[in-house]
Amino acid sequence: MGIRSVGVNELAVVRAIIYETINEIYSHYYPQGAVDFFLAHHSEDNILADIKLGGIFMIDINGIVVGTVTIKENEISRLFVSPQYQGKGYGRALLDFAEEKIFKQSDKICLDASLPAKTIYLKRGYKEIDSHSIITKNGDFLCYDVMEKGKIIRESGINYEGKVFIPKINSENGEVNNQTIFYYHQNGCVLWADYSGGDIIKGHLIGTVLEDGILDFYYHHINKNKQVKIGRCHSIPVVLADGKLELREEWQWLNGDKSMGVSVVTER
Repeated sequence: MGIRSVGVNELAVVRAIIYETINEIYSHYYPQGAVDFFLAHHSEDNILADIKLGGIFMIDINGIVVGTVTIKENEISRLFVSPQYQGKGYGRALLDFAEEKIFKQSDKICLDASLPAKTIYLKRGYKEIDSHSIITKNGDFLCYDVMEKGKIIRESGINYEGKVFIPKINSENGEVNNQTIFYYHQNGCVLWADYSGGDIIKGHLIGTVLEDGILDFYYHHINKNKQVKIGRCHSIPVVLADGKLELREEWQWLNGDKSMGVSVVTER
């Protein structure tokens, strides 16, 4: 069993799964006008647009594609498993995959739940936050719920409030050095810091503290060449023998050459 992204040449395969599921399953829950609305909403053009954005994935069982899911930022949509393969755990595997992928960059997942799927999402910890009703052809109604699920964050015992860090190692394409000083602050799961020194005139970062004190944040600064640089970083804390922290980081520029790098900063 494998889950992988969908290519443009696989549009027909994904479309077939979506349409087959809607026609066979949704007709037990919705009037025909609502079923037709779902089919039109998941048109080939809409599916193709999401494929081109790299947001559609499918599950393959011994060479047979049995299900698909779409991810847009922190939203899960278009989760379908062919009717003949339902009840075998493939939908759960797709949902696990989508949740894990989203929770790497967001603390919240949102989705629109159809009537057939609502119970499944409730069991997964999703909560209903809104309900909608749309009038479709022949005066038929389509009802669905907006649901959300937050990430469960375990307390790590690490609090970054007041901590000061200095770079120890950085890739050649990085701009901070051992003269750059980071002043960290934390409030709940929210993290921010100011930094300057070396080639950095002024910098700021903001992000979240995840499980086990892992950090995901965005940063921006202006360097001595008067260039504004923006990036994103994933940082894993390590507690050293003396009790101080070392942050081992993977980062990427979001402007300029958009190259990636690694760095290590240590608590002063």
